[in-house]
Amino acid sequence: MKITIRGVRGSIPTSSPEFKYYGGNTSCCEVVEDGYRLLLDGGSGICNATTDQQMGNKRIDILLTHLHLDHIQGLGFFKPLFEPDIEVHIWGPDSSTQSLHSRLSRYFSPPLFPVHIRELPCKIILHEIENSVFKIGPFTINSRYVIHPGPTVGFRVAGRQSVFTYIPDHEPALSLNGLPTDRKWISGIDLAADTDLLLHDAQYNLEEYKKKIGWGHSSMDDAVLFASMAGAKRLLLSHHDPSHTDVQLNEMLAELKARKNYTFTYEMAVENMQINLP
Repeated sequence: MKITIRGVRGSIPTSSPEFKYYGGNTSCCEVVEDGYRLLLDGGSGICNATTDQQMGNKRIDILLTHLHLDHIQGLGFFKPLFEPDIEVHIWGPDSSTQSLHSRLSRYFSPPLFPVHIRELPCKIILHEIENSVFKIGPFTINSRYVIHPGPTVGFRVAGRQSVFTYIPDHEPALSLNGLPTDRKWISGIDLAADTDLLLHDAQYNLEEYKKKIGWGHSSMDDAVLFASMAGAKRLLLSHHDPSHTDVQLNEMLAELKARKNYTFTYEMAVENMQINLP
């Protein structure tokens, strides 16, 4: 299983020399195995994903954790959607009020975007998911609702030998006393249990999080504690705040590691980082 991080920012893309190392695109990960490709989220990073010609097949699967703009804003600029011989499967969380098609149509329509979803030349197939299990090629995928405003899921992607868990927007510590001590009450813990690689929301440091409780995002401290309780083997801290420069992110990680000593590896997610799991 080959994983390429295509976008690591939350909220909005950033572009200046101060953000060059970690990258400025919003959420997207590319997962490839046996010629099948998954694109997890459609933030601005999806525009840098591998083209269908490079993959050698005509099917693309885009798995959306939710429909906040920073997770779908790249869809309208993703070239395969404008290729008539491409079959694009879009998987997104079910809602009790509107269909996935209706919610995506808000983005794919004026004044937000000049092209309606019905006018896209590719063949689009929409799949509404909840607490679901489904297969795509060699992948078995579990989706579970997690704590974040609006219908939001995380994904557990199991390949032939390895497991990758993707939860870029998540606030498991949203309770009276922070992260629960009993695993059965922790949002998303089943998705991350014993995973080979976990990418998790870590937008804030401790002081920032105190002012933004309930916004749907995690502190770095809560992210590493969540990974520890889940038994994750490796953690990528992601969904970096768009105001955090490379220097600030380095300082935040160094300060965290000075206080938090875990047996597993944890580090910041970096745009275009490539990881090969067995």
